Amino acid sequence: MDDLEPRSRSDALAALVNEDLSLMSVEELSARIEALEAEIARINAEIKSKEGSKNAAEAFFRK
Repeated sequence: MDDLEPRSRSDALAALVNEDLSLMSVEELSARIEALEAEIARINAEIKSKEGSKNAAEAFFRK
């Protein structure tokens, strides 16, 4: 039954961090780095968007 439950985001991150990298080729490791860098860029963009929304809301309610 547990297999039917969705994994939490923290579980997915833990699985990623704990994966055995020694089984991967140099090409696979390079592709993984590229994918993670793209994910970091996506997360940074989302943070900036949320900060912009927060700043706009704070400015609106200060008036």
